[in-house]
Amino acid sequence: MKKEVIPYIDEWEKAGEIPREIYQKFGEMGYLGLSVPEEYGGMDADIWYFVVLQEEMNRINSGGFCAAIGSHFMLALTHMEAEGSEAQKLKYLVPGVKGEKIGCLAITEPFGGSDVQAIRTTAVREGDEYVINGSKAFITNGVNSDFIIAAVKTNPEAKGNGISMMIIDRDTPGVNATKMDKLGWRSSDTGEISFDDVRVPASNLLGGEDRGFFYIMQHFVSERLAMALGGVASSEHALKLTLQYMSEREAFGRTINRFQVLRHRIAQLAAEVEANKAFVYQLFYRYEQGEYLVKEASMAKLLGTQLADKVATQCLQMYGGYGFMEDYPMARFFRDARLGQIGGGTSEILCEIIAKMLIDDKAYRTEA
Repeated sequence: MKKEVIPYIDEWEKAGEIPREIYQKFGEMGYLGLSVPEEYGGMDADIWYFVVLQEEMNRINSGGFCAAIGSHFMLALTHMEAEGSEAQKLKYLVPGVKGEKIGCLAITEPFGGSDVQAIRTTAVREGDEYVINGSKAFITNGVNSDFIIAAVKTNPEAKGNGISMMIIDRDTPGVNATKMDKLGWRSSDTGEISFDDVRVPASNLLGGEDRGFFYIMQHFVSERLAMALGGVASSEHALKLTLQYMSEREAFGRTINRFQVLRHRIAQLAAEVEANKAFVYQLFYRYEQGEYLVKEASMAKLLGTQLADKVATQCLQMYGGYGFMEDYPMARFFRDARLGQIGGGTSEILCEIIAKMLIDDKAYRTEA
C-alpha cells in the first residue's frame, strides 16, 4: 500500500478511477483470490487474511479505492466462485484472480436499490439466448469493468422468486455505461449501465434460474461484515491522524490535546471503536464457522458505518478550519464515510431487517 497505492491516491481521486495495472499488481500478490481455491489461482487462505487486507486498505483514507478493488473481488468474484460453473470459473474467475479481467456486480437500479425484489431489468429466453433490457445505477466499476454480473428478472410475476444472475461481457452490443459524478468515493468509477436488447448465451446464466434473490441475500452477509470492518478500520485510522494533529496544534499557549473537552471526545470515540472492533471480529469468527448471520451482520454494518460517520464529523471538528481543506485528510474521510450508511443496504433497511427478526420472528434461510 505504501509503495504502490498511497503515493498516487490524490491523482486517482482527481481522475475518478484507478489504473488497471493496480488490479494486476494486487493479483500478483494474491490479494484478489485470498479465499479462492488454489486450482483457480487463489490462496485458499482463512478469513483472517481477508480481515487484515480489508483493514490495511481502509487505512489509506480512500473509500473509492477500497470500493473499486473490493467490488471486484468481494462482490463479482464472490458470486462467480460460489455460483459459477466450471467453464464460467475458468473464463472469469481465473483471470479475475490475476487482475486481468475486472468484474462488477450490478443489482441497484434507478428505481430500486435496497428493495431488490423491485428490480425491473428483464432477461427473456429466446432459444439458446437471453435478451436483456433495463438499466442499473450506482454500480462501482460500472464503466471500466470487463464483465458484469447483473441481477435480472427471468420471471417478472414472481417478484423475488423470479430473479436470476446473468454474466454480461462489457463488449456485448447494446451495453452502454455513463460515469456518475459523486460526492465521495471519487477514485472509484461509478456508472449507470443500460441494456438495450442485449443478447447473451443461455450458458451465461450464473447458478440456477430464478435463484438469484437467494444468492444476493447470502452474499449480503459477507458484504455487510466487510463494510462494518471498513467502518471500524477507517475510524481507527482517522483517530490516529487526529491524535497526531492534536499533539502538534497549539491554542492559547498549549497543544489542543491538553483541553479536557477534546480529550474526552477522543476517549469516547476510541472506546466505541474498540467495542465495535471486538463485535466485528467475533462475527468474522462465527461466519468462518458457517453461521448464517443475517441479523448480526446487519447490526454490525449499521453500527460500524454510523461510527465512521460520527468519527468523521468529530475528527474534522478537531482540525478546525484545516479540517475543511482538501490538503488535509479529514475532508476526504468526511465525504467517503457518508456513503457507508447507504451502500450495501441503507441504515433504515438494516433496522427493518433487525426489527423483523427480533419482533416478527422472521427467519432467513440459505439457498440449498
